[in-house]
Amino acid sequence: MDHLKSKPHPRDPLHGITLESIVTALVARHGWAELGKRVPIRCFRHHPTIASSLTFLRKTPWARQRIERMFVAELPHS
Repeated sequence: MDHLKSKPHPRDPLHGITLESIVTALVARHGWAELGKRVPIRCFRHHPTIASSLTFLRKTPWARQRIERMFVAELPHS
């Protein structure tokens, strides 16, 4: 019965993908204005840059989680 408990965990879709890659891909796909609508944070709405966004997202777990969930939701399903 112990073998039933040790089910493999699903692969992490973000494994090996940097936060910079995620933000860059989302900006290319949606643009800053749309990101600012979806995740209303200042670094997306006022003079946005990749650098300022990365600084904010690294310090703000809830915002980073929203961006990561958006990215994962848009990944093609195999």
